[in-house]
Amino acid sequence: MEETYYHASDLDRFGDIGKNRPELAEKFFAWYTAVFEDGALSAREKSLIALAVAHAVQCPYCIDAYSSDALEKGADLDQMTEAVHVASAIRGGASLVHGVQMRNHANRVGM
Repeated sequence: MEETYYHASDLDRFGDIGKNRPELAEKFFAWYTAVFEDGALSAREKSLIALAVAHAVQCPYCIDAYSSDALEKGADLDQMTEAVHVASAIRGGASLVHGVQMRNHANRVGM
């Protein structure tokens, strides 16, 4: 079997990141937990946002975690798929809008 860089079981070891500097990990995880609590946005809405961002930054661990989390918080596959399409549209648009920079540069060098 081919070895891969990402292993789904590593997600369960996320907390290990604090073994050498537990005071920093505690601060991060306290903040992280607070961010995802109900507030102006529901925990479900935040989970869908996280799922979209996970796709935009292409983190397989986050995709797994927030796919499960969104389902647990009552999102359905249509909502999750739509969130991924929103992320894709933003990512695609970000690539396209940089075309303006390319055009500006081409104009500066006389093309």
